[in-house]
This record gives sequence, C-alpha cells and structure tokens, in this order.
Amino acid sequence: MPIRARSTRLTYRSLVVAASAALMTVLLSPAGAQGASPRESRAVYSYGNAVRESVWVDTGLDGDGNGKSDRVAVDIVRPREPAQQGRKIPVIMDASPYYSCCGRGNESQLKTYDTNGDPVRFPLYYDNYFVPRGYAFVAVDLAGTNRSDGCVDVGGRSDIQSATAVIDWLNGRARGYTTRTGTERTMARWSNGRTGMIGKSYDGTIANGVAATGVDGLRTIVPIGSISSWYDYYFAQGAPLYDGGPEWLSDYVESPEARARCAAVQQKLVDEAPRTGDWTKLWSERDYVKDARKVKASVFAVHGMQDLNVRTKHLGQWWDALAAQGVERKIWLSQTGHVDPFDYRRAEWVDTLHRWFDHYLLGYDNGIDHAPMADIERHPDQWSTDKVWPPRTTAATTVRPGTGTAPGVGSLTRRTARPGATETFTDDPKQSETDWAADLDRSTDAKAGFLTAPLAHDLRLSGSSKVTVTATSTTSTAHLSAVLVDVGPDTIRDYGASGEGIRTLADRTCWGASTAGDSSCFKETAARTAAVDRTVFSRGWADLGTYASAGKGRPLTPGRRYTITVDLAASDHVVPAGHRLALIVAGTDRDLIDPPASTPTLTLDLARTSAKLPFVGGAAAFVRATASPARAVATPHASRPEGVAPPRPALRIPGGSRS
Repeated sequence: MPIRARSTRLTYRSLVVAASAALMTVLLSPAGAQGASPRESRAVYSYGNAVRESVWVDTGLDGDGNGKSDRVAVDIVRPREPAQQGRKIPVIMDASPYYSCCGRGNESQLKTYDTNGDPVRFPLYYDNYFVPRGYAFVAVDLAGTNRSDGCVDVGGRSDIQSATAVIDWLNGRARGYTTRTGTERTMARWSNGRTGMIGKSYDGTIANGVAATGVDGLRTIVPIGSISSWYDYYFAQGAPLYDGGPEWLSDYVESPEARARCAAVQQKLVDEAPRTGDWTKLWSERDYVKDARKVKASVFAVHGMQDLNVRTKHLGQWWDALAAQGVERKIWLSQTGHVDPFDYRRAEWVDTLHRWFDHYLLGYDNGIDHAPMADIERHPDQWSTDKVWPPRTTAATTVRPGTGTAPGVGSLTRRTARPGATETFTDDPKQSETDWAADLDRSTDAKAGFLTAPLAHDLRLSGSSKVTVTATSTTSTAHLSAVLVDVGPDTIRDYGASGEGIRTLADRTCWGASTAGDSSCFKETAARTAAVDRTVFSRGWADLGTYASAGKGRPLTPGRRYTITVDLAASDHVVPAGHRLALIVAGTDRDLIDPPASTPTLTLDLARTSAKLPFVGGAAAFVRATASPARAVATPHASRPEGVAPPRPALRIPGGSRS
C-alpha cells in the first residue's frame, strides 16, 4: 500500500525516510524462499544499493549516414543481490524520445546523471516500485534523442530498432558497449531475457511497434494511450489533423546535435508524408496493425475514451487485429483524455500492473490471466468490469437517419428513409463537435443531426462504429465529420480542460523505495468533473475525396453523388433510459481536422446513409430501447454542455509536455 503524506509541509527528506522505513518492514527472504508457488513478488531487495549503469547498444543501423553503426543509450537500474546469488532477472523497459526534451509523467520528470555520467533519477515510479521486487528497469533513449546516436524517424525502422536491439542485447544477440564511442564490450549476464515494455503515448507506441516485429524475449507490452498506425495520427481517412506532420515532431524531440546531422531524415519525413493525405511507403512502415500476426507478447492496453490526441481509433483497430490473432490481452478504458492510469486510479493501477508483470515476466500463477478482461469507467471514479471485451452479445446493428419536423433535426431509427429524402449543411470551420451537439434540437446551417426518441431502457455501445454517408458537394473538396452523442444530463470528467479529466493536488503518495536523487513520491490527483446536458462519446473524420480509396484522394465533381464509410473511434458508453442517442454529420471539426481548400455545401442522401453501431444485445437491444419511447429526462437550462471546455487549439505531440 502507498504511504500517504499527511501534510504538504512534510519535507522531501521525511518522505524519503517514510518510504524507506515502510519498505524495510517487509523483510522477506529472496524469491526462492517465498514458497513453492509464489503468487506475488515482494520488496526484498535494496533500492539504495541497486546497480545503476549505462550501456550503449549497437542497433545495426546508420541513420545519420556517418559511416558508423548507431548506438542507443540504455540506462539501467537493477537489484544487486540476485546477481550475487547467481540468479537472473527480468526487465521492465520504457523506450522513449522524451527523457531529455519533454519529461515523463504528470510532473514532466527528466533523467538525471551524476558527474561520472551514471544515471541518478529514472522518471516515473517503475524503478522505485519494481526494482526492490526483483526486476531490472531499463530506460532507452530512442535514436537521435538524449545520449543516443542516429536520428528520430517518428515510429519508423530507427525508432523501433532502438528498442528491439536492446531486447536482443538482453538475450545475448546484440552488441553492447560501456561507452558511446569506445570498444569495450559488455553483456547482460544478469538478465534472463524476459522483457516487458510499458509506456504512455509515444513510448507505448514503440512497444506496439516492437511487439509487431515478433522479437524473441518480449513477453508482454503495456501500451497506454498509444498509436497503432502513424498515418492515423496525422490523418483521418485523408483529412489532415493538427496542421503539422512528423517532421515537426522529429525536430521537437531530437537532441541539438542530432538536429545538426539529421537533415536528410527530416527532409524524408517531409517528402514522403505529403499533407495531401495520400498513403505512402512511409506510412506502411509505420503501420503496426498489419503485422499483428507477428505479435507473441501479451498486451495490456489502456486508453482514455476522450483522448483527442491519440484517438481511440488506434486502440480499436489494434485491439481487433490482436483479437483476430488470439493474442492474450486485457484492457482499461477511462473517461479521461490523454492521461496515465497512475493519475486517475493509482492504487488499483499499481496493484494490477504488479500482478500483470509478476505473471508474464516471473511466471507467477496469480490469476490475473483469468480476471475480467475489461475495466471501464462509467462515471468519474466508478468502474465496471467485463469478462470479455467487447461483450460476446455485441453485434453491429444498422440504424438510419430520417427527416424530422425541422431541417437538420431528423430521426434515428431502423427504418430506411424514403427515396429522395435529404438534409443539407455548409462546412463552417469555426464550429466544433461541441457547437453541433449544443444545437442538436434546432436547425443550424453547419450540421445535420438525427436523434432517437427518449430511450425506454439503457442502451450500451461497445467497440468501433462506422457511418456510411452518401453525399453531393458543391465544390471539388470536402471534409466530413461523424459524431455520436448521448443527449441527456450527466456528470463526466472534464476531458477538454487542462489536465484532461484530472486535477493535480499538493499532497504526495509514495510508491516504492526512494533515494536522495530519485523519489518515489508523486503528487496525488482527483477527478476534474463537469455537469453536462449532452456528451460526445465517439467521433470520426474523412476527406470525401477518398471515397474510392482510403489511401488516395481525388477531386470531387460538384453535384455528383459519392459514398464513403467513416470509421469512428472505439468507445464503450451506456446511453441511459430517458436520454436520446444522436448522430451528427457535419464538415470541419474545429481544432481537430483541417478545413478543405473550399467551403462546400453538402447534401446527404438519407436513403443511402446509415450507421453501423456496436450495440450490446444487437438489434434487439436497440428495438427494445426505442420501441416504447420513455419520457425524456429533464436537462439543465443551459443550451450547451456547461463546464466542458472545447478541444484546445494546440499543435499536439503524443505524450510530451505539450500534449
């Protein structure tokens, strides 16, 4: 259990002493004496006396073209006692580009070193908590960052090989050196080769990519809010996101010396990732979903369902691909945005992660593999579980929009609209999903909305949705947004505000052992909530010009009818009885996709437009919920969701300090 700091007036030294004292009270003999069938690793090793060292591993690549093979810096902290006892131990690894530029975690921690260049502080709590329990923690600087050679290539071969080479070294298959430029070799004789990778956002993305290589020795990954295909980070079916490409991210995270030598790699990121949204070879190299068949590691995936940085489309397509291959997996879904579970469900998270690593890296039979597959946050700090996710009774069900009593305010039922029925809207780049949702009950020029009657029963959607749109445009370019909305009052995490659903407090809790240079004590957090009268819970975007091919845009012929299917982000949401389920189709979603070159007016052919939604219970559940409309639950008087900030207009990076 964590040690709770009683007052913000406690000194850093007192926190360190308290954490260390609590650790020393658990004086158990080493792992071999824990019993014939241990179920939990215990904190029996000294963190203060742990080995702290740096190794440079040869990646076998020459990314910067200097004629020498690149070496990546690997900072290691491991308990001293197992090696002295002749025992080998497993590794927990976080490979990151952010250790010197941007920081890790809610407090943006950086690595620090002593005057000899040996590591002192390892960001986050993984080292503090797991090293005393018999694990090594390894923090890898991706090529081109911090103390590594080479160049950042944003999820490409260099990034992935930075971590894969280290796993090879841990298994005796790659060369490691005691210095960056020297010839003295070093081997990981203390390692048993079993590695688990973990990390949020870019770091977890690297874990996905390494798992997709099928490298031997990688036993499990824990990707948190992570990318599964880099194209889908910068584009949504041809519609560009964020007004920026991978070259900006590369420049942002590279070390100053890498920027000076990596101009050719930077230019390649520009040339091979055009802002047209066309699929190129560069994106194929950075698509891990296509290689899910190679994954041998178990996967514990974690994501915020309101993550507008690394959207849950990444989770949904990765999860489905892994499921198709029978990969062992587990999932946590929160109501937050781009937030680590350590900062919204701390005690439960550390306990679950502990059990996960114990099982997959130490081989302990602790039951984690038989526990419910999914934990889902239903309301702030209120969680439910599912044995399988999505539930086995989930079935994609087609629902259809229809005309209503006013333009742009239609129905959402199982019935096909009459032939010739249409709705029209004009792209307004100044409006967002928040504006559209606020105006669902009235006619506006910028969107077409379709609502069920108030539901008689709860209706749960679990998984990924698709919306097929048939439309004509008045111009040669057009972007589309499709949004699902729960219309009714609720209290949710304020995912659009600073913190993306959490507040950072002054008090600290301690998770493991500490040293003077590396504290295990972190600021507590609490849910930041907002009262709303409607909740957007899934969204997707597309360039209508990709109607014929997702990887190639084409100019539109004004007045010609085109059909396209828009993929919506994965979610798990219950629309309560008395609320209404709504579908919105509109144009540019401000701050989330870039506007098209023109300002089109689009006309939807409702008879040829539909949504395929993953209802738990399938079509029968939808029919039951809508057959006998209930009385609508009263909503607040406000005309828009009070307290939920709109998405912030900022150039995001996956998991860095500006995300």
